[in-house]
Amino acid sequence: MRVKLTVGYFCTALALAFAATPSAHASVLDDVKQRGILNCAIDNTIPGFSYLNPKTAKLEGLDIDLCRATAAAVLGSPDKVSFIIVTAKSRFNAVTTGQADVAYLPTTVYPVRESAISIDFLPIYFYDGGGFMVKASSGVKTLEDLSGGTICTTQGSGTEVTLANLFKAKNVANINVLTFDADDKIFAALGNGRCNAMATDRTALAGWRASSPNPADYNILKESTGKSPFAGFVVANDSKWRNLLRWTIFALFQAEEWGITTANLGEMQKSPDPVIQKFLGVNGGFGTDFHVSDSFVADMIKAVGNYGEMYDRNLGPDTPYSLDRTGTPNASWVNGGLLFSAPWE
Repeated sequence: MRVKLTVGYFCTALALAFAATPSAHASVLDDVKQRGILNCAIDNTIPGFSYLNPKTAKLEGLDIDLCRATAAAVLGSPDKVSFIIVTAKSRFNAVTTGQADVAYLPTTVYPVRESAISIDFLPIYFYDGGGFMVKASSGVKTLEDLSGGTICTTQGSGTEVTLANLFKAKNVANINVLTFDADDKIFAALGNGRCNAMATDRTALAGWRASSPNPADYNILKESTGKSPFAGFVVANDSKWRNLLRWTIFALFQAEEWGITTANLGEMQKSPDPVIQKFLGVNGGFGTDFHVSDSFVADMIKAVGNYGEMYDRNLGPDTPYSLDRTGTPNASWVNGGLLFSAPWE
């Protein structure tokens, strides 16, 4: 009888515990739908990716478009997004504490970030590499020329560790490393002579050089600090949310591969191809499986275009940054690059 009583108490306590935490296993997707706004973490100091343009006072860049695409997929409108400004140091905490639902800013995929920080990465959407930028007047050509000087980089970024390993490997001594919480502060420090070099992702360096009053004042060294594949990230172990966002990225890649653009979306929705019909949510779709509208892919394309359109608008040859994808890992896999979608058939 005592055993039965104990079991009864245990079951009652267990039931009360579950009742007391009804949202313990709720998904971020449910929170976003209920809120009606996507909280998307960005860094607003990186030209081409996420940048508050002082000329227009508007946020622009590839990461901004990814946030807007996500809002379109989940909530049906690219405007239902609130941008949460973070730094390299605060970005992970913003997601793990629920301040942001997803983060899109240049973040290199490292194993320790998934194993120790409790985040899950989404598909890689950009391939970059680290580098150094110096003043053209400095005469610096190599890393060795910076011996005895100061290199500035982003606080809390993987570049700090990478630099330490690079200095050791090249046996370069007497280099000081100074960190700042944002790229605009690093660029300012390079400009006013506080730093001899700026170290960060090469695309960011190209962006800052292009946006300066006189780009010829700066040189990007040929030396690299290593590869930097960028991916957005969400809180760990929320498969409902992570799986949806994984396939939103894949959809942007796939739309480019199939030639589905903002301009021809209406025409492509009339395609006789049943795979494309389902992809775009015509007569059914994938939305039910991901707990969103069957038109979620079409809603994204209508809002921001396919990946190629997003890239060209923010980073391509007709922008100040002039980063041509041709012959690079950032081309679609059908053109010899590394960006591809898992199959939708």
